[in-house]
Amino acid sequence: MVELYYWPTPNGHKITIFLEEAGLDYKIKPVNIAAGDQFQPEFLKISPNNRMPAIIDTTPTDGGEPISIFESGAILLYLAEKTGKFLFSHDHDSPKERLRHHKTVTEWLFWQIGGLGPMAGQNHHFSLYAPEKIPYAITRYVNETNRLYEVLNRQLEGREFIAGTYSIADMACYPWIVPYKLQQQRLEDFPNLKHWFEKIQSRPAVVRAYKQAEQYQSQPTVTEESRKVLFGQTATSIHNHNAAWLREAEG
Repeated sequence: MVELYYWPTPNGHKITIFLEEAGLDYKIKPVNIAAGDQFQPEFLKISPNNRMPAIIDTTPTDGGEPISIFESGAILLYLAEKTGKFLFSHDHDSPKERLRHHKTVTEWLFWQIGGLGPMAGQNHHFSLYAPEKIPYAITRYVNETNRLYEVLNRQLEGREFIAGTYSIADMACYPWIVPYKLQQQRLEDFPNLKHWFEKIQSRPAVVRAYKQAEQYQSQPTVTEESRKVLFGQTATSIHNHNAAWLREAEG
């Protein structure tokens, strides 16, 4: 059993996609980031960065105590290595081919974590959520998102999936392309990416993963009340928030 601390954001979707694709038993523990659930002391024990997703693997392969992992990329790597799925190429490939495939998967996984995710995230912030519309910032991040789409489009030339075969690199990138309209992008401008996107969108496990999100999407994540929680964090505010949770927990 995997306990998944989750909210329906692109990073959250990465993990439900893997769990559905791999057929692992899991239980969702919702972390309402707009309400500040990410500051609860119990959650901080497994995710010190105040961010979801995070998991607890209650049945690690070594048979020992449950293992907690935070950060979506680390979770994907851990689960791929645990299950032997979506990281290496086919078992009948040579060791050299398997190593080369592993290299490509991890390169593009980290490309998403270090590039596509942060840049698209800033695109979302300045285009949709910032209380003050700053034209330079909007143009900067819309253009950088556009550049990254083309980088991925080139990688997908002649390939069905990012590393050739379906992998955690695809699972990491896909949720960040889903809101392409909000990012002011047109899939028609990136034909290889569009083909890849539609192929993943139709996978039954991906459909099931996004179905899981529906029960948590009854209200918008970003409201006037939630802005300070989501966008106003400093070292002092986090300390004060954590202290308040501790006082409440102690009664």
